[in-house]
Amino acid sequence: MRRYVIRRLLQLIPILIGITLLSFGMMHLAGGDAVTALLENQGVAVTQEVIDAKKHELGLDQPFMVQYLNWFRGLVTGNMGTSFVTGKDVFQTFASKLPATILLTLTSIIATVVVALPLGIVAATRQNKFVDYLIRVLSFVGNSLPNFFVALLLIFVFAIVLGWLPVISANIGKTGVAAISWAGLVLPTATLAIAMASKYTRQIRATVLDELSKPYVEGARARGVSESRILTKSVLKSVMIMLVTLLALSIGDLLGGTAIVETIFQWDGVGKLAVDSIVMRDYPMIQAYVVWMAIIYVMVNLAADLLYHYLDPRVRLGGDE
Repeated sequence: MRRYVIRRLLQLIPILIGITLLSFGMMHLAGGDAVTALLENQGVAVTQEVIDAKKHELGLDQPFMVQYLNWFRGLVTGNMGTSFVTGKDVFQTFASKLPATILLTLTSIIATVVVALPLGIVAATRQNKFVDYLIRVLSFVGNSLPNFFVALLLIFVFAIVLGWLPVISANIGKTGVAAISWAGLVLPTATLAIAMASKYTRQIRATVLDELSKPYVEGARARGVSESRILTKSVLKSVMIMLVTLLALSIGDLLGGTAIVETIFQWDGVGKLAVDSIVMRDYPMIQAYVVWMAIIYVMVNLAADLLYHYLDPRVRLGGDE
């Protein structure tokens, strides 16, 4: 187990190098001039002399590989540079946005599991009955709607028509968790949970039906074991293995920040930060976001593999062991 974890962590190094090099190159190939946009946003008179001076100050007049190696050297030593837009430390700025995204991730995952797990099991145990058809139709609709449409629909119904919830979510500011408006957390959480719960419900239903058709279930029924015990003691374990796979993918996406939802609700997380940085061509901040995405996907997948081993000892880690 220890060797497997160490090997997976070492695999992060070439992945990070490849991803950062690729993204660094794509940003420099993209159209537009970050320095010109920065000066225009600051209200500075844009002349060629001013542009050249600013590029020299930011190190953007150096060759591409020199810029990349300087940035990567800083990354290794814990210095991710300063923002082109705000002039603040990139790491501190990025870290200040993480609590909001982590909170939204946790609430969305909890809401998704709480809704999808019982609905999937009920749909499977009531196969081809009215409840099953209703759950399948609702999950199909929920999975088909894009997040931005769901967000706008929820805002219209619960914020504008009923007036129960705020349109703009309160964010985690300098005061920390106490600054959160829990009412403002409901709509972005619901927006994310609707699509995920719809997908999870269908997958859970299919997994439960597959397990209920296996010989060991028939044998348990022949011995007089109750349906509830079969579900909780046997079938649920297989469901949890499948659920871990889905959660690993969803958590990676959510921790990366759901840009559309965070932007619509003005939730001050890393997704909104990434969108703002792309618009402002804030290269150091974009690179920080890329590194974060690479790290979380490797770590979340590693955690999922370890959970596989715990939930099903037949799964052997390391492949050749």
